Amino acid sequence: MNIMHPALRRLDLNLLPVFDAIYRHCSVRKAADELAMSTSALSHALSRLRATLNDPLFYREGHRMCPSVYAAQLAPSIASALKFLNQELTPQPEFEPFSSTECLKIAITDFTAFCIFPALMHRLQCQAPGLRFELRYLPHSPALNELLAGEMDLALGFSTPEDTRHPELEEINWLEDEYVVISNASRTQLTFEDYLTARHLVVTPWNEKRGVLDSQLEQMGYSRQIAIKTPSMLSAPFIVAESDLLMAIPRIAAEKLIPALAIRLFELPFKIPSFEVKIYSHQRSGKRGATDWLKTVLQALATERVSMKQPPR
Repeated sequence: MNIMHPALRRLDLNLLPVFDAIYRHCSVRKAADELAMSTSALSHALSRLRATLNDPLFYREGHRMCPSVYAAQLAPSIASALKFLNQELTPQPEFEPFSSTECLKIAITDFTAFCIFPALMHRLQCQAPGLRFELRYLPHSPALNELLAGEMDLALGFSTPEDTRHPELEEINWLEDEYVVISNASRTQLTFEDYLTARHLVVTPWNEKRGVLDSQLEQMGYSRQIAIKTPSMLSAPFIVAESDLLMAIPRIAAEKLIPALAIRLFELPFKIPSFEVKIYSHQRSGKRGATDWLKTVLQALATERVSMKQPPR
């Protein structure tokens, strides 16, 4: 059987700092002081190291501990290895939001950016003014490969009941919302029959062939007439405001658009499961402190939004 690192398996690695300290100080006492050990404990450690390496390593010359030829050969490599390990094994510092200048790469859609980032940036201008973001369009949900490769730190996407759960990803249900319908301002009602006879604009952020509503209508034995498919939610409401098209859209987005556009909002005239906006992160995230803190802030924003919607008692 091939045994990995046979030399290291024979050696107690705790003895290497002992070797390095004696070599640098040329003194058992000074080495013991540096390592917070007693001189007898350090001498015992040196004896173990001599036995393991089969070399005296150091010999006394007056008040000095002088290295053997073998020890002099080992010393630079041991010092370099200890320095490297000390640097690499330093614990990750605690994330300090107010002073942080980290840049988080976040996968988004038009919808998630529109609904989340205005309130988020308002909150962070006081709590984390130096925190930076690089937003990229979510190529697909839930951006598993990009999160796994470290190309993204978080993904903000939405899910449907048919979505597959990925055990590699950590999911937080950020917001649950319902679909409503927007139209131009001249429409006065929207029955189920009106909905089926109208023409529709459908937002497909990943250029998917069919939307959730079309799957639901098919199960009910119906279909709708789709006039436009677009990956951009930004342009879609403006198209609706200037045409006879209908558009199904999350309520939170519709309510934000009403003051800015000549549109009307209607309840969706058939039942469909609500959808959830989710925050996805990978278990191996390299910016765990920053992403965990940001997820906490996002959850607080979601809780505040839900409480604002509750009717007063």
